[in-house]
Parts: sequence; structure tokens; C-alpha cells
Amino acid sequence: MKKKIFAILPKSIGGRLTTNSMINGFVQNGCEVDIYDELFDKNLSYFLSKKYDLMVSYNFSGLKIKIDNELKIPCINYFSDVIETKTAGDEWKKYRPYLAKDDVFTFYWDRELTKKEPFKNLDYLPHFVDFEIYKDLKIEPEFDVMFAGRLDTDLRLKFFEKILEKLPDKKFAWFAIEKHYKDAINRAKNSNILAKTYQGFIDNEKDMALAINKAKIVFNMNSQGVSSLNYRTFQTVACKRLLISDVRDELSLFEGNMPCYKNVDDLAEKINYFLKDEKSYVFAIEKCYEIAKKNHNAKENVKNMLNEIKINLAGSIEYKEL
Repeated sequence: MKKKIFAILPKSIGGRLTTNSMINGFVQNGCEVDIYDELFDKNLSYFLSKKYDLMVSYNFSGLKIKIDNELKIPCINYFSDVIETKTAGDEWKKYRPYLAKDDVFTFYWDRELTKKEPFKNLDYLPHFVDFEIYKDLKIEPEFDVMFAGRLDTDLRLKFFEKILEKLPDKKFAWFAIEKHYKDAINRAKNSNILAKTYQGFIDNEKDMALAINKAKIVFNMNSQGVSSLNYRTFQTVACKRLLISDVRDELSLFEGNMPCYKNVDDLAEKINYFLKDEKSYVFAIEKCYEIAKKNHNAKENVKNMLNEIKINLAGSIEYKEL
């Protein structure tokens, strides 16, 4: 009998993308998944009336529902925001103690932060993606470079403006929520150059995979965590496009094959290099793809989640030894 999963799709855009890959991983492992969408659904009582083997959620979204409604089913929480911040949930102080419950299992995307948390059912798990959605679509790139995300700090905004100024001959694509776009335009010193790059807003997996495929290089400015790589990293390498990251400890996951930059000059130099040197470009994307396909795909990582909490897909739930 298929295991029945109650999945909560959160309001946050980043959380929705991450959770969708996780949901797909459960489906690929033979589970039956019901999805409650916090952004659009108004029928939580319908889901609460049904019986499930497991809850699956992002940050505190599922745990809040579990505690508020006194649900007895085990709960998986995948965090890619710092647990002790409002980005993980406005009421994090209220719900954080419940992470210590025997039937609550937490997976944390940042290696260094995982070491600092005291909960017994806590494990380190970097981001993973659905390789059936994020893949090479065999299309010719329209852009040289892509960036997706907020320019909400002066540091990030100035950095992006500088890279545009240093590479005026390169075609850039920038994706962000409209309010973040307008905010950046109002603060920018050179709003015209910034506006030319804006390509709109993406809120779903298939469109994000297409956008990544339309660029040859994606660069990151990781803003969360201490050592970790963000979700965009794994989306990009799964699409067989080159990801150039800022310096992060967990670049070690890619065994020296993922290029990184120290400053804006270094990034400009690496963009020029990989756009000119096709052999180096192909070598890097193939190596990173092989590693991600093996270690960071949704199907295998969800299977690892299930094994970690001792869920036998062919039998009953067994809590892991405490």
C-alpha cells in the first residue's frame, strides 16, 4: 500500500520551489501525496479530516499545523532558512521547542548551522532538485549571464550594477519579484542599465528550468546560512549550465569543479573566460552535473529521508532509535 503524505506548500516563493522538488521526490518513491497550498487553499479542515502516514513541509509551516491541531502524525521539516530567524517563520520562537519532539524530524541545508543545533532528530541535508524537471532542454541560450534574486541590500545592488558596467557587451537576465525590482530601480545609481536586464518573475519549477536553460552562465550571491549553497546552485547544474558561486565552504560538495569568485573583478574575469573557452565550460558543467545527479537528486534524497526516520515504504512507520 502506498504511503499517504500530507505536504504543505508554503507561501514563500523560494520555499514553494524547494518543496515542489521534495514533493516530487516522494511521488517518485511511490508515495501518494496530498498538497495543501498555504497561498491559495482555504480548506485546511478537509486535509485535517483525512488520515496520513507523514507530514512534509518547509521551515515551520507544517510543524505549526501539526502543533496547532494536535496532529499525531510524524512530521518532516526541511529548513533552508536559519531556524532562529523570522525568515523561517514569524512565530519561530513559539514553535522551535517542538523540533525536539520524538515524532518531528528536521533536515537542515547548512552544514555549520546543523552542528550548532541541539535537536536529536536533526540531520544535515544540502539542497536537492527534481532531475525530471531541471534538465538540459537542448535549446540555444539567449543570454550570456543570469541572476535570480533580490537586490535588497546596498552590497548586492552595488555588486550587480558593477558587474553590468564591467561587462557591457554581455547580455544579462535578471529575475525577481516586481516589488523587489521596483525597490532596486529606485535605489540604483544607474537604473537604466539595471532595467534592461529585468526579465520578470518566476514562481514555478518548469519556468525556472526554462529560464536557466536560456542562459549560458548563472552566478550566485548566497545570502542565507554560513557554509551552504542555495537552491539555485543545484537547479543550474541539473540543467547543465555553468554556476559561478561566491566563496562558500560547501563548494567542496562539487570536488573543486565549480568555479567561484572572490569579488566583482574576479567574477567578470571568470565569466569572460568560460564564455570564450568552450572546452573548460563543458568540462565544468559535466563534472558538476555528474555529482549533482548522484548526490543531490530528489528521488534519492527523499529515499534517504525515509530511511533516516525508519519509514519502510512497504510496511508501517518505525521511529528511529533515540
